[in-house]
Amino acid sequence: MQRDHAVEATDVGKLYRLGEHTGYQLLSEVLGDRVRSLGRRRPRREEFWAVRDLSFTVDRGETFGIIGHNGAGKSTLLKMLSRITPPTTGQVRLRGQVGALLEVGTGFHSELTGRENIFLNGAILGMPRDEIARKFDEIVDFAELRQFIDTPVKRYSSGMYLRLGFAVAAHLEPDILIVDEVLSVGDLAFQEKCMGRMESVASEGRTVLFVSHNLAAVRKLCPRSMLLSGGRKVAEGPTDEVLDEYMSNLRTRGGLVLSRRTDRQGSGTFRFEAVVLRSGGRDIDVPITGRELEIAIRYRSADGRPVRAPTIGVSFYTTLGSLILQCQNDVAGASFREVPSEGEIVLKMPKLALPAGRYVINLFGTTSGEVADWVTRAAEVTVAEGDFYASGRTASETAQAVLVEQVWEAREADAPELPDDTEGVRAVESGRS
Repeated sequence: MQRDHAVEATDVGKLYRLGEHTGYQLLSEVLGDRVRSLGRRRPRREEFWAVRDLSFTVDRGETFGIIGHNGAGKSTLLKMLSRITPPTTGQVRLRGQVGALLEVGTGFHSELTGRENIFLNGAILGMPRDEIARKFDEIVDFAELRQFIDTPVKRYSSGMYLRLGFAVAAHLEPDILIVDEVLSVGDLAFQEKCMGRMESVASEGRTVLFVSHNLAAVRKLCPRSMLLSGGRKVAEGPTDEVLDEYMSNLRTRGGLVLSRRTDRQGSGTFRFEAVVLRSGGRDIDVPITGRELEIAIRYRSADGRPVRAPTIGVSFYTTLGSLILQCQNDVAGASFREVPSEGEIVLKMPKLALPAGRYVINLFGTTSGEVADWVTRAAEVTVAEGDFYASGRTASETAQAVLVEQVWEAREADAPELPDDTEGVRAVESGRS
């Protein structure tokens, strides 16, 4: 008897030619590209398979976990499943309407209010206006944003974006709900609320695809999961077995590889080879707010000679493109006169000052004042919520800045000292008499 599959992926692959437009194009754009290329020899572009030869199925009503290290191909796969980008090879079949929450703010129009975006998202899902209106109060109450529902969403924090985005995706009754790592932006109470909602969606016979580094959440929600690495499927089956494979893979991996990236700038005097996150002496995927974090940046010089006077910069951006934190060795008073031709430079943070959320890391390096390498989006990292202040409480999920050590005191106000102006006092008294 054939099973009722909600999702079928057969030999799916996604090829990127770095520096080339990908995705759907207008006919005018295609014709323009062809005309511009006439009589010119087209340069050979570096090819990169983000996903390759991937096949799997998800049954109707199943909650299916997708896990993997940073750069494993999870986000690319979800974009193909959500029809944001087409596969290069293979086929994806989806049976039913799809609601997706892939990044904070996905599907929202920044100039529209929260109310207007609810109706816009419902229309995109093909839902009648009266059905959206019937669900409206339930969505707003879940998001806890009634006070701001008529405010343009461009003024929302990432936490507010998340609340509304998840509420819309989960309450407008899509047949298939796809949820990426964005739940990490919310506070613990809201995460639990979202988990409960996803359990309800699954119990109603709808399908959930859940991507997360939160292994406890994956274990709780998903009876079956799939592990990706390097764009390929490594394991698929009962979640406990897949998680065991994930942990084994984590212990033996060598970090996020950058050596094949060609979309970079600089002279190439030295190049970044890989980025590795560590905490407590071991490699990690998900750092925690307030905990120790090391960012090891592996490099190699072009000519095999030592690198003179390098400067290394690590910048953290939100997924919405706002610069949050920038670290640079010379600014911090750690100057290097010379480093070996090959090795790693490590940025150590005794207490990670970033609130919970998703961040993009850019890397740049100079030598003798010349830019040697500059890689944007070198890594994407999810920071898990932690107790930065050791107060038993976590930072507000609306925070959009770094956390800092704080000292607060309350003091009794001293009595103000009056100026010694007795002549002026006598003059006033004399005027009153």
